[in-house]
Amino acid sequence: MPKVAVYNMEGKQVGELELSDAVFGVKVNQDLMHRAVLSYLANRRQGTAAVKNRGDVSGGGRKPWRQKGTGRARHGSIRSPQWVGGGVVFGPTPRDYSFRLPKKARRAALKSALSAKAAAGDIVILDQLTVEAPKTKVMAGVFRALDVQKPLLVTAEWDRNVELSVRNIPGAVVAKSVGLNVYDILNSEKLVMTKDAVAKLEEVLA
Repeated sequence: MPKVAVYNMEGKQVGELELSDAVFGVKVNQDLMHRAVLSYLANRRQGTAAVKNRGDVSGGGRKPWRQKGTGRARHGSIRSPQWVGGGVVFGPTPRDYSFRLPKKARRAALKSALSAKAAAGDIVILDQLTVEAPKTKVMAGVFRALDVQKPLLVTAEWDRNVELSVRNIPGAVVAKSVGLNVYDILNSEKLVMTKDAVAKLEEVLA
């Protein structure tokens, strides 16, 4: 089982924690992690880009001039793409980009991402995390004491004070252990987790 140091909020080591091999020690599957990231990013896309085609623009109820005898090109409508103000050909239309991976694949990708962080030594465990009031200075001090930059802070339960204290720190992200995603894990430089979050994650994924 991989072992990681446990720190308090002052950055002092207070013990060690054995991580579950079933969650933090699996074989890393790069392909699954890649597909999980693609799915996450695709699901975030709004898909609302749109243009007006020739059926949407106004005008064009009659032929602009007669077919023959004018010396000009033949036209049937001012809504055709050649005209200024005409419709757009093959432009984007609203669509749904999202796709979902099978449940087993999502779980395996999450375990792979956690195992990759553990193997690289990029997991930091906090003994406990208590923030009495929303203070960015408090959480910035914790991250400074732990010597972490661009961290993903994982807690067992949603804590409004913690979230408000973290959101103004550049590069820092806070998430619950249930609902953790591969993109946030891989996009962070360090994974900072509370002991409760680790226990809950192992309970769900093991």
